[in-house]
Amino acid sequence: MNQDLAKRRYFKELGVALALYAVLLVGALRLGLELQPGALRTAVLVSPMLAFLLALRAVVRGIRRSDEFIRKTSLEHLAIAAAVTAGVTFTYGFLEIAGFPKLSMFTVWPLMGAVWAGLSIFDALRHR
Repeated sequence: MNQDLAKRRYFKELGVALALYAVLLVGALRLGLELQPGALRTAVLVSPMLAFLLALRAVVRGIRRSDEFIRKTSLEHLAIAAAVTAGVTFTYGFLEIAGFPKLSMFTVWPLMGAVWAGLSIFDALRHR
């Protein structure tokens, strides 16, 4: 498949998934926080993860559609992002013991995603 076409499909699929995620997140927070604790509240609050699964599908399909070079660099970026995230979160665990405020698990993915995106942007500029 043409790499430009593959990239456009990837961004379209990912964009739709992220837009759906935003809608579900706003709805889940508005509705879920009003509900009594229980199974319904849990299901409503977890519902944005359905859109996350669509985003995951877009990433997998995007990598499968790409050529070997893109696959190789994507794997490198993901591995480096995972290693940086592990190092930062592990270090912060010691800082929490030292009295720093506890961080939510919600900080892990944005950190990993930011590192992954930063590496991808840096590499794209470098390989122009």
